[in-house]
Amino acid sequence: MVADCNSVLGRWRNHFYLLLNVHQVNDVRQMEIQQSLVPEPSVFETELAIEELIRHKSSGSDLIPSELIKAGGRTICYGIHKHVISICNKEELPEEWKQSIIVPVYRKGDKTDCSNYTAISLLTATNTIVSNILL
Repeated sequence: MVADCNSVLGRWRNHFYLLLNVHQVNDVRQMEIQQSLVPEPSVFETELAIEELIRHKSSGSDLIPSELIKAGGRTICYGIHKHVISICNKEELPEEWKQSIIVPVYRKGDKTDCSNYTAISLLTATNTIVSNILL
């Protein structure tokens, strides 16, 4: 039984590391990918993605709730749109978006067994907006 805070965090870190870092691909062949010309996302698409944000959800690492983005109106929309265009042009996500806050949520069974928990990743609202636009 692990009791102190550091040991508990270490146990969760190890559990999620093993769960999320699976490298079982033996034969990976590189293929040339033809890139089609996709137009840049419009401001309207950004507005729609902002409207799709769900209220009263936990914020990600930036601690900006979706309600704040929705209340920001056109000013926030244009700022996020510029950010989306920058991401599309660079074809690179911001470093902060490559990490998430993982929260274990108990399902059933022995509470001391990490496999009896579901992992929920808390992403930033702007990450969700970009995902909604690009997907």
